Amino acid sequence: MEVERVQALAYGGLAELPAAFIRPAHERPENTKPLEGVTVPVISLSLPHDVLVKQVSEACSEWGFFLMTDHGISPSLIKRLQDVGQEFFKLPQVEKEAYANDPSSGKFEGYGTKMTKNHDQKVEWVDYFFHLMSPPSKVTYDIWPKVPPSYREVTEEYNKEILRATDKLLELLSEGLGLDKKVLKTKLGGEELEVEMKINMYPPCPQPHLALGVEPHTDMSALTLLVPNDVPGLQVSKDSNWIAVDYLPNALFVHVGDQIEVLSNGKYKSVLHRSVVNKERTRMSWAVFCAPPHDAVIGPLPQLVDQQNPAKYSIKTFAEYRHRKFNKLPQ
Repeated sequence: MEVERVQALAYGGLAELPAAFIRPAHERPENTKPLEGVTVPVISLSLPHDVLVKQVSEACSEWGFFLMTDHGISPSLIKRLQDVGQEFFKLPQVEKEAYANDPSSGKFEGYGTKMTKNHDQKVEWVDYFFHLMSPPSKVTYDIWPKVPPSYREVTEEYNKEILRATDKLLELLSEGLGLDKKVLKTKLGGEELEVEMKINMYPPCPQPHLALGVEPHTDMSALTLLVPNDVPGLQVSKDSNWIAVDYLPNALFVHVGDQIEVLSNGKYKSVLHRSVVNKERTRMSWAVFCAPPHDAVIGPLPQLVDQQNPAKYSIKTFAEYRHRKFNKLPQ
């Protein structure tokens, strides 16, 4: 199946956007500018434990999003991760196509351009590379980039660090609910928690005021941990306003996803977010989605539900949740 790649379009001397990329007026960045003077929460993992639990809980309740600093992942590893991802996207187009995915046949891993079905068939200004990193039993190394040769070594090292950071975050979030620190990780599959890497590549866009890199959405994951390059573009929604997220070197951008919202019975919010694009510069981000295995049954934690606080969400397998989300069906 021949797919038109955004990177190829962008570097082909495009002066105007094809119609498929032009958003409806109410979605265009020119008509939905972010609120000035508001910044997202920044939380250091070096804070005293009780302060940390409180700050993380508040950020995830009010925003569903924060920037995490002092997380212990070395700046040099983040740089190496970004270097190997950038090298892949610099390969000749024909070499990248050898890794092409095919979501229509259920093959999501690999190199791709469009990931969701939106009803008016608008396309997002982004190419991506997507693959599982964990657990080892579900990883298909054959689909990982072979060029650069260090891609696997660097990505496996980053995976170990992400698993450590995820464990810490899930403990803090469990404690913020007044529960034992292992509760959320256990409900999300324990050591079978699935960790997925998605490298997003947003090339320069000739009319960035009309397009979106990624349309407004919440993540179906439990948590998403992201590092961007230094080109801003992420915007999160709070109180019906878009808030631009400034670049903070070496911070982890922490998004609460749908599964944590469901498990917490709505105490923690899955953050609505989008990505805008740039006329001159390429934006890239490395998003790691932490999600339960497909057969995990997810619903509000029984400890949080009583007569005063009835369940706000139905109980279903993550596979069923994914199917409904991908097909824009009600949950």
